[in-house]
Amino acid sequence: MAGNVLGGELQTCGTDPMTGFTRTGCCEAASDDPGVHTVCAMVTEEFLRFSAEQGNDLSTPRPEYGFAGLRPGDRWCLCADRWAEALAAGVAPPVVLEATHVRTLDWVDLADLRRHAATAG
Repeated sequence: MAGNVLGGELQTCGTDPMTGFTRTGCCEAASDDPGVHTVCAMVTEEFLRFSAEQGNDLSTPRPEYGFAGLRPGDRWCLCADRWAEALAAGVAPPVVLEATHVRTLDWVDLADLRRHAATAG
């Protein structure tokens, strides 16, 4: 089993909506994933707006792909580099550390992830 950024076992990010590059609910580092969807984030309105401005609209439903569109508070596996871009822009969404794949550390410092850790509850 793959590990998370804290050194433990990778936990499920989200199943409603079903996330992950391979739609398993986990932010696995799949070898065929060019975007490296390894950051488990709780998306915010600010991040969703930022992502759309970058050309990746995650809010609009795409029924042809079985995608209902994200709403603030949804958990979603984000591309590590997109989260880093959002961090630089001041709109990084909270991160679920236990569900964020260790490969994320190739793009983002653990200290930055910890500063943006989602709180339980």
